[in-house]
Amino acid sequence: MKKVVIGLSGGVDSSVAAYLLKEQGYDVIGLFMKNWHDDSVTISEECPWLEDSNDALIVAEKLGIPFQTVDLSVEYKERIVDYMFREYEMGRTPNPDVLCNREIKFDVFLKIAMQLGADYVATGHYCRKGTLHNVDGTETYQLLAGKDGNKDQSYFLCQLSQEQLSKTLFPIGELTKPEVRSIAAKMNLITADKKDSQGLCFIGKVRLPEFLQQQLKPKTGKIVEVPAEFDIYNRAVPSFSNKEMELEFFAEKPAYTLNDGKVVGEHQGAHYFTKGQRKGLHVGGTKEPLFVIDTDVKENVIYTGQGKSHPGLYRRTLFVNEKEIHWVRQDLALKIDEKLEIKARIRYRQELQEATLYKVNGGMYVDFKEMQSAITEGQFVAWYLEDELIGSGVIS
Repeated sequence: MKKVVIGLSGGVDSSVAAYLLKEQGYDVIGLFMKNWHDDSVTISEECPWLEDSNDALIVAEKLGIPFQTVDLSVEYKERIVDYMFREYEMGRTPNPDVLCNREIKFDVFLKIAMQLGADYVATGHYCRKGTLHNVDGTETYQLLAGKDGNKDQSYFLCQLSQEQLSKTLFPIGELTKPEVRSIAAKMNLITADKKDSQGLCFIGKVRLPEFLQQQLKPKTGKIVEVPAEFDIYNRAVPSFSNKEMELEFFAEKPAYTLNDGKVVGEHQGAHYFTKGQRKGLHVGGTKEPLFVIDTDVKENVIYTGQGKSHPGLYRRTLFVNEKEIHWVRQDLALKIDEKLEIKARIRYRQELQEATLYKVNGGMYVDFKEMQSAITEGQFVAWYLEDELIGSGVIS
């Protein structure tokens, strides 16, 4: 009998995943990961880890599977929290959920599972795994979108490797969320009607400003409103001698200065804000709401524009540095001067967008057919062929 260690988070998805594995004849062990000790910045009513841990234990007892809690808070701090602080300090916006999957669930957690003699780890993600049988007898694993279009979570797993996929099972990938809740209700699982967690990966809901203020000191700076008619948005498009020059031109983001608009307010630290953000600016008196179009953490200035359609929010092309390109399907990796038509997304739940990858010396351009709103440095772009996620990268 194959042994599977499942990450039981105390939510309905991992609960049903554990039940399905048991039904399929696996020897199942439930493991709850404790990743956080500091309750001062968590909104405890929303998603306290203690309640989640208890729910996970009750589910394990109901299913008759062994249950353990592992404390990964040291690894979580080193690999996720410290990284997040560094990224915010540089004015980039990290995605902790993608990192948590790569660094914690499918690395530290996977190694613990293997030490327990497991053949596989499993999670409650809405995605699927495919297997291609190669002529030389080896196997290539596919990361496929979940069947539930509203809940597909393949984006969060965009940094997984072939090695990690080879040891992973996604039991609920073929199901929709209502089907999962229905199974949980039928089995009288305590998590059947539990709300989905909205917080940082496995640590509950965190107040981001307070969380960041633990290390990043508040400092007052200016909020500048840049008019939609600003010259840089209407710059003439030159003729290009090659495709790479054209891509470089469209990937370049405007460099703003204080003189490019008018000061409309103050903030407590540019590193607390991200591109596309509307809440938290506390500036009134504008016809349309202000959106963050850029942050300058060096000068501590936030640049904003009025309305969702402000041209400062939009770009067609982005760049990924060589060292931050990741291919789930290494057999499909592009060589210099090769291109590939794909579909891509730059955030979770975004509809897949038509785009072309262009591999150049030093990295890769992702050139979208349509303009994209709030392309944000530090976030992940993931690219797909049909319903298969084949690679990803950190936006430069």
